[in-house]
Amino acid sequence: MNIDKKTKLGMINISEEAIRNVASLSTLECYGVIGLASKTNVIKDMIKVLKKQERPKAIMVHKRKAGYELDIFVVLSHGIKIPEIVGEIQKKVKYDLEKKFLVPFSAIHVYVQAIKTK
Repeated sequence: MNIDKKTKLGMINISEEAIRNVASLSTLECYGVIGLASKTNVIKDMIKVLKKQERPKAIMVHKRKAGYELDIFVVLSHGIKIPEIVGEIQKKVKYDLEKKFLVPFSAIHVYVQAIKTK
């Protein structure tokens, strides 16, 4: 799924991969985030922090009536306040995506897959 944006100068096509890359970098900059995890790891009972090339698997982009939404799967550090960290991830990712792509995102859903010690 790509996002097509019309400007005065023409059409801009934003790939899902670009959205995922910006969102993953923004998420990893947040305090308390150890890494990103795949959604399917929970099913297999194996939570692992994804390597750099696998990070986009941890983010899913959806188009809804209200706008675009993201699902982000994270591994957090032990001993932090989860609601505060999740809130910061949501704010930072939303801000970075809207600033870079000039497209509104209606929701950023953060799913904590595991809590680990560094």
